[in-house]
Amino acid sequence: MTPPAPITPLSLRSPLLRGSALCLTLILLWDFSGFDLWMAQLFGSPQGFSQTNSWLWAGLLHDDLRPYPWLLEIALIIAVWWPLGSLRLISRARRAQFALTTLLALLLVSSIKMHSSTSCPWDLEQFGGVAHHVSHWTWGVKDGGSGGCFPAGHASAGFAFLGGFFALRHGTPSSAKRWLIGAMMAGLILGLAQQIRGAHYMSHTLWTAWFCWSAAAAVDAVFSLWIAKRQRSQKT
Repeated sequence: MTPPAPITPLSLRSPLLRGSALCLTLILLWDFSGFDLWMAQLFGSPQGFSQTNSWLWAGLLHDDLRPYPWLLEIALIIAVWWPLGSLRLISRARRAQFALTTLLALLLVSSIKMHSSTSCPWDLEQFGGVAHHVSHWTWGVKDGGSGGCFPAGHASAGFAFLGGFFALRHGTPSSAKRWLIGAMMAGLILGLAQQIRGAHYMSHTLWTAWFCWSAAAAVDAVFSLWIAKRQRSQKT
């Protein structure tokens, strides 16, 4: 079987880059639309959010799932040397890229949350809390709540694995597309669960997706340049 042609880093004419720019534009439009509060009101009331401690949204789709992203990350690290399934169709360098990207995405979202002064919907006065709504981009301005709620950390348990799309597309594009769909669906479902509980706004989930996607694209570009340079040096 002839190996697939190497994919170069994203260029300015890349459909993938244009699609990324379009998604960023749509997220910004959502961010400034005021739809966050409107959507939160679908699930919350002055008495709070009725599903905050639901067995489904809080139990099955939150508490019970917490260890699995890290277990999968450990499996990806092991797979750098002992790959299974479609991971055998890409090089060790690309497997290392996948494992590194996922770890960086998880740490990136966690780090931003640590420095965020934005509180969760369930902290707002209109939902029975004490905080008032302040944009998550208004850094340094306290809203009267506990903060630390931007972006959506739980959704990163799905979106962090978007790096699989970038790594796998270099050897098995069909698997890359399946991984992309799976990671997006997982992130959106986990983000929606937190939305229903009052733990996050929808923009928090959308920005988590963007941060994880951007981290994956940046790591892919670095690895692609490094691999191309190494291949050129081996030919000389």
